[in-house]
Amino acid sequence: MTMIDRLRTYFRRTFRGLWRSRDFRKLWVSLTITSFGAQITNLALPLTAALLLNATPMQMGILVALETLPFALFSLHAGVLLDRVRKLPVIIVADVSRGLALLAIPVTAWFGSLSMETLFAVGFLCGVQNVVGGAAYQVLLAQMAGRKRLVEANAKIALGETSAALVGPGLAGGLIHALTAPFAIALDAISFFVSALMLRRIVARNDVPNPSAGAGIWKEIGEGLKLVWDNRTLWGLAWLAGTWQFLHHMQVAVLILFATRELGLSAGAIGVVYACGGLGCVLASASAQRLSARLGIGPVIVHGLILSAFAWQAFGLIGGPPLIATLALGAAMLIFDFGAVLWGINYLSLRQAITPDRLLGRMTATMRFFTVASAPLGSLVGGALATGIGLRGTLLTVGVLGLMLSAAAVVWSPVRRHRTLPAPAAE
Repeated sequence: MTMIDRLRTYFRRTFRGLWRSRDFRKLWVSLTITSFGAQITNLALPLTAALLLNATPMQMGILVALETLPFALFSLHAGVLLDRVRKLPVIIVADVSRGLALLAIPVTAWFGSLSMETLFAVGFLCGVQNVVGGAAYQVLLAQMAGRKRLVEANAKIALGETSAALVGPGLAGGLIHALTAPFAIALDAISFFVSALMLRRIVARNDVPNPSAGAGIWKEIGEGLKLVWDNRTLWGLAWLAGTWQFLHHMQVAVLILFATRELGLSAGAIGVVYACGGLGCVLASASAQRLSARLGIGPVIVHGLILSAFAWQAFGLIGGPPLIATLALGAAMLIFDFGAVLWGINYLSLRQAITPDRLLGRMTATMRFFTVASAPLGSLVGGALATGIGLRGTLLTVGVLGLMLSAAAVVWSPVRRHRTLPAPAAE
């Protein structure tokens, strides 16, 4: 069999099944478009802060913290909202709102009034839309796919997102070089408007509200909290993901500063590094379903955590001339993203499978509350630690703590025992 035949066979297998659904294809395309746009902002926003506004490590930590703070403030209420209403209109409104917020950056830059405060406000507003819109799309995905195809659906969505992560950083680096970082962000805003227009054409028959008759908002929030607290698997996933998010955002707060100031990498070189990470994402998305079937859902989650922890440790050990540093950082980013996406796909599938339909919105929002609420603190700790012990010392600390988390997952977590997707928990 030639290489062309192998590629043709791979893509035929990858896009069969759910891909036959026209509405699922529309959802996939819209999310892939916004993923390409997000690659621009993921690179342009911290570069705007670091290079154009000369942000300090603490300011970078605050910026990342404000992007994730809404998870702590609004996740639980968002879960109740999502169980009471249809999810598709919520996603459309969130896309439009995020696009409008992002447009503030190029507009203020055009008038010469761009500041760190503007970035703080935009980061927070985009975080609010991510809390509501992101949770809504996860629930809608589970409803459209059905329980037997959760790993397949999450893998396909991740494949679109990670394809953007493969190509997007290089494109982002070129756009940032040509337009400057603030104006490149305008293209991300446009991607959200295009996504909203595409989503209007989807017919999601399973997108139905499941309100609790006569229940108050706090009672419904309590149901979501109780579900996660009482279920050993969901609670095990929550503390693993929450600790991982804390460490990840410690790293995110300092990595761009480390790459630009200590390694001397340009925006183009950083784009290459992120593209290497995108390759790891694509490989993980393409192999997640096969690895889960062969090794089991739980073991794949744990092995993904271990790979991401080794990559964290590698970040802090990188040095040398810019070319060598670019290649080494790219290799470490490939390993990190491969592990992170591999465990993320199976993590999402396991928590969706174990949850009754009427609680999907509250479970999703509650898990996002428990797991991402720690991210702002991680960003602030990362910024403060970098101020005290330096950027490299902070990355090395994250690596050591990540390896400790991986060891705890192997020894204590009940998640590792799941070989297949379980039935929904009894209500």
